[in-house]
Amino acid sequence: MFAKAKNALVFKKGNETLLIEPWGKNSLRVRSTLESVFTDKDWGLTEKISKGRASVSVDKDGAKIKNGTLTACVSNNGVLSFYKEEKLLFREYFRFYDPAATAHSCCTKITAREYKGLQGGGYKLTVRFEPNDGEKIFGMGQYPVPYLDMKGCTLELAQRNSQISIPFALSSLGYGFLWNNPAVGSANFAKNITEWTAECTTQMDYWVTAGETPAEIIEHFTAATGRAPVLPQEYLGFWQCKLRYRTQDEVLSVARKYKEMGIHLDVMVIDFFHWPRQGDWCFDPEYWPDPKAMCDELHAMGTKVMVSVWPSVDKKCSHFQEMQEKGFLVRTERGTNQTYDFNGDCITFDATNPEAREYVWNICKKNYADYGIDMFWLDNAEPDYNVYDFCNYRYQLGTALSCTNIYPKLYSQAFYDGMKASGKKSFVNLERCAWVGSQKYSQVLWNGDVQSSWECLQDSVMEGLNIGLAGIPWWTTDIGGFMYGNVNDPAFVELLIRWFEFAVFTPVLRLHGDRDPHDIPPLDKDPERGYGGGYLFTGQPNEIWSYGKEAQAIMQEQIKLRESLKPYIFSVMKEAAKNGSPAMRAMFYEFPDDSKCWELNDQYMFGSRYLVAPVLHADERKRSVYLPAGTWENLHTKETLEGGKTVNVDAPLEQIPVFVRVLK
Repeated sequence: MFAKAKNALVFKKGNETLLIEPWGKNSLRVRSTLESVFTDKDWGLTEKISKGRASVSVDKDGAKIKNGTLTACVSNNGVLSFYKEEKLLFREYFRFYDPAATAHSCCTKITAREYKGLQGGGYKLTVRFEPNDGEKIFGMGQYPVPYLDMKGCTLELAQRNSQISIPFALSSLGYGFLWNNPAVGSANFAKNITEWTAECTTQMDYWVTAGETPAEIIEHFTAATGRAPVLPQEYLGFWQCKLRYRTQDEVLSVARKYKEMGIHLDVMVIDFFHWPRQGDWCFDPEYWPDPKAMCDELHAMGTKVMVSVWPSVDKKCSHFQEMQEKGFLVRTERGTNQTYDFNGDCITFDATNPEAREYVWNICKKNYADYGIDMFWLDNAEPDYNVYDFCNYRYQLGTALSCTNIYPKLYSQAFYDGMKASGKKSFVNLERCAWVGSQKYSQVLWNGDVQSSWECLQDSVMEGLNIGLAGIPWWTTDIGGFMYGNVNDPAFVELLIRWFEFAVFTPVLRLHGDRDPHDIPPLDKDPERGYGGGYLFTGQPNEIWSYGKEAQAIMQEQIKLRESLKPYIFSVMKEAAKNGSPAMRAMFYEFPDDSKCWELNDQYMFGSRYLVAPVLHADERKRSVYLPAGTWENLHTKETLEGGKTVNVDAPLEQIPVFVRVLK
């Protein structure tokens, strides 16, 4: 039943084998299978770390395995409980007879680890744990919900536009839990039970770590899954973007105007449909006749150039036939072989296939990087599907149900590996999705195509905090929201300004959006052609001068503020590379002993020194701010205040409340 094996504990009963082994400081990896052997997939646990030496003991009541402060106890029925020192953290939910496992009714016959066989092979797996009253759960990636604390939420474990599933939960009780499985499923943090589900898998795989503080837990987690490199200073200023610059003349005219104004652009972004067709991965020469000359001029201004790349491949594009013959495309299990139909009849390239990743990179190198393009915007990276019918898609790695959540990580890896092989030492790419460990591929995330609303701004603050607690320190957002922002509406201009002021205190300051009204005629002389860089719509201008003189003046001052913060932000990025700390930090991350900080979701720390309180409602010119114990200086007025209290602070349109922590 129990056995010690190579620094691990093994439990066997019936057809199940349970394996528990040390996996980093104060951490354990737990696997279970009904198969004859475990798979060789480490999924998110990719880093070579010291796994630690476990102590294993077996007695009449069961067995224990201890690694540092974390202990897992296994009853004779195979029920698991986890302790930090002598304190119970959580245990499995088991409703058969087992006096060591539960004092609850045993007659419902509910097991902790339930495998339900699927036709054709594999299992639907449900793993259950007892809930903890009063516990708070954070992290889990990015979900468009108005909560920072995920306790009480049911979360789909699947990637969608504006939903990023990174199944790592940080508990207020002093532990972290990684569901180390890229299958589609769910996480349910209900009041009466905690459940993790994988719709199609062959084994259970999760990882647990214990820590005294959230910072220690994140340090353990990122040691096991990877850390971002240092984000260089040349990317920490202002990024200009819109949907969409249609020609290289439009791009250069905008960049030249910023230069005339004395505003430095760190990055100029070229959005989608600069290509003839999806899957061509090149500029449409009619509207982009000399990309190298464009890049040369922007580089002379000290500006990096980014282009959008989509994973969709139009059946009429120049590479479709070859990619299909070589097996580089996602397959459908039934019906038509189509996965995406936005302005084309498309199939997504298979990023789980290493040869397909190399193929796409080589095209992008030839048609973009060799002209001087510095960065890639990996859009639609979930990947975006017509219908998120995951049971209908298959990759080289397996069915989409079993592994689709890892797709954006491998999509990012394609460009990271290619750029590294090309000799690039320091670079940044932007992507709309991620999975466990994506941060190590020099990836900035943003929160997708969110609406231009105060509700989405409010959600964005919490999304940025939870994505940081899921291991991703580089995050940004479309300033003003992506859709339904009308440039002629004063209410939208106010929202845009407040969003901009918030974004100054995020890892990347990026102005982007599709602005209404959509009344600009297409460039194409023959719109019936239906493809190419000229036929598609564009939004209204989205530069800082596009919203009136008052808005322009405010945003200019905010850009100056951001420039002054660059050295500080760079130090925060070095800290993220060293120990995994996010740039945007929930208040409890810096002040874990302050119970009030565990309740706050509308203010945060930017690094360890700046307390940021975004304005999140229309017509708001004051807001309350909680200052933890210590001395704080108002960034704008230079007034010094003692903390341990809530204060009401002026918030005129031109600034949001920000306090600097005075270090003694």
